[in-house]
Parts: sequence; C-alpha cells; structure tokens
Amino acid sequence: MARKRVLITGAAGYLSRQLLPIFRERYDLVLLDRRKPHDIDDIIEIDLVNPDIDSYREHFKGVDAIVHNTRSTRPSVNTGAPRQWLKDRPLGDLQGYYVERDSLDMAYHVFRLAHEEGVTRVVTASSNHATDWYETKLHDGRMDFCDHTTYPLSDNFYGWAKIAYENLGFIFATGRFGRPIENIHIRIVVPRPVDGAKLANNQTTYKRDLAGYISERDLQQLYVKSIETPDIRNADGVPWHCFYGVSDNTRSCWSIANARQIIGYAPQDDSERVFADDIARFVTSNGRTAA
Repeated sequence: MARKRVLITGAAGYLSRQLLPIFRERYDLVLLDRRKPHDIDDIIEIDLVNPDIDSYREHFKGVDAIVHNTRSTRPSVNTGAPRQWLKDRPLGDLQGYYVERDSLDMAYHVFRLAHEEGVTRVVTASSNHATDWYETKLHDGRMDFCDHTTYPLSDNFYGWAKIAYENLGFIFATGRFGRPIENIHIRIVVPRPVDGAKLANNQTTYKRDLAGYISERDLQQLYVKSIETPDIRNADGVPWHCFYGVSDNTRSCWSIANARQIIGYAPQDDSERVFADDIARFVTSNGRTAA
C-alpha cells in the first residue's frame, strides 16, 4: 500500500512532537509552522493566519490528509480558563477574542485548501475546553461524564474557538460546497505526565488530570486511526466526529465510546497504573468540590 502524504500544521509544537516519531515511520510528511526550530530541519515556515492562501497553496497539493495542530497565541493575552472547575476562576481577557479569531481563520484556511486541493481528510487538535462549562458539575458530583452528545459550551474564547471550528468542519463534511471533506476533531485533555507531588494540595485538579490523561502511545494511536480508518460516516452519513483524547483511565469522566466504535481506538494505558506509586502517596480524597 502506498504511503500517505500527511501535512501537519503546528509541526514544532508539543503535540506534534509526540506524533512525529510514528508519523515519520508511516507517512511522507509536509511540516508547517510559524517558525522553524533548530532541531526539526524539514519544517517550512508558514503563517496560516495570512488570508492570501495562494501564497502557501503549493504545500497542500498532493496531500492525502491534514493534521491541524496549530493555534494562535499572543504574549500576555490569556484566552482560556485553565481552572474552570474551581469556584474562584480568573476573569477572562476580552482581547482573547481577536487571538482566537485568528485560530478560527487558520482552521478555515486549512479546510478551504483541503477542499480546493482534493485533500480527503482533516484531523484537528480540539480540546475538552469545547465542553469545559460542565467541568464544575463533573467535579462536584452533578454530572458523571461528558460524551460526544454533550452539547458544547464554554465560557472562554479558547473553548469557543474549538467549538467554532468543530462546527466549521461539519459544514465542510456535509458537502455543502461540493465534495465532502472528512474530518475528525480530537478533544485532547491532559497530554502530559500528571505530577502528583505538585497537585497533592489540590485534589480536585489532581483527580481531573488523572481522568484526562492520555499517554504518548495512545495519542499516536488515536491520530493514526483517525487518519487511516476508511469509513468515518456518522449515523447521518456525514464523515465527521468529535473524540475525546484520553487513555483508558479508571477515573475518566470523558467518554471514548464513540472513538472505540468508529475507528477502533483501543488505548493501552490507564493513569491509575501509570501513576500508581504517586496515587498511593498523594491521593488523599475523592477530589469532589462542594456543589
């Protein structure tokens, strides 16, 4: 079978670096990022915010799939709510709208070029922040889990942007502009080791990070299967899905049932086992906050 040609945006970022080892084994790669780091020689410097998409169109030609991992940031502007599940979370920054609008524009440029250049599938790095409004309920016991049917709601511009380009992808997936663009959005939660010692004094956040952890090999598997599964049509016949990006965690409150069913995702890790020693030392409560 011929190797797929896969384009990655944000190729120098933390997520992409976890994917690159297995991607280099399986695919021919086109790597795009705003800046070229010293340790990844084959990255091409492209700013996808630029509305002149013809200036970088050539890199999308002949591509089978796109992995869209980039987002817009601006120094000193916080667009998210990293402690949404705590009662005293910080106020938002209204300038965050303009930062995340750039993120949405980049997603549009990716989908448009995919449409115009015959790319079959787009896989985006979304986030659990697309449903982060519910996190307080998850952690005070009023909800047990979020799944793909939970209506997306967020009170911050980062989550809003993720919701917006998930729905943007749906528009392209319906074939509204002719050929449907297949797309999957991976709502990644905690793609890094959980530091029990650091979180011991905040049992709510500790429980939350154990619930949302995804190991590097499970992240790789989730992306590979999102790229390679031949038929991803949903019940309406639209090739579009949102999957939560978590491992097979005992404490999880984000469902991966639809990822198991649609693409055969079979995570190998469980934070309960990976961090068993830390859990024995540092977990001192169930992590519930008062409702």
